[in-house]
Amino acid sequence: MKRAFATYAVTAIAALSLSSCATIFSGTKHTFVLNTKPEDAKVTVTDKKGKEVFSGQTPAQVRLKSGAGYFSPARYVITFSKPGYADQTVPVDFKISGWYFGNIFIGGALGMLIVDPLTGGMWTVGNSAKNIYRPLRPQGVALEIIDIRDLNEEQRQQLVKVK
Repeated sequence: MKRAFATYAVTAIAALSLSSCATIFSGTKHTFVLNTKPEDAKVTVTDKKGKEVFSGQTPAQVRLKSGAGYFSPARYVITFSKPGYADQTVPVDFKISGWYFGNIFIGGALGMLIVDPLTGGMWTVGNSAKNIYRPLRPQGVALEIIDIRDLNEEQRQQLVKVK
């Protein structure tokens, strides 16, 4: 009985000490849905070194890594373009994940200093939503009128009521 308990205890301690909270709970890649109005715009995603990591047409889905090296968060720039319309760019940054600090309680030093920083699991989406929608403006238009139904929830929250 004591031997079985000791085996379970050692197994549990080993599993907890070899885990890494942020990598397990947050993951190392995040999916973004990219769309424009009008659709069929070219979308290009470049990383922080300027290297193109994705090119396609809207609507599109892209899976982006959250890390860019040991203890380094990824950064991307998404560019939407279509002939006759002004280009739009959207930065995508990553911030430290709250799950990373779970290593203090569960993952230990191995998860905090090696696994999560190497895999990029210590980073999560920072400044932008995972659904990125941009209405494209025709070139040469000084005033743009947008239907409120074309705005996503994040954009609606930024609206200011005019009296």
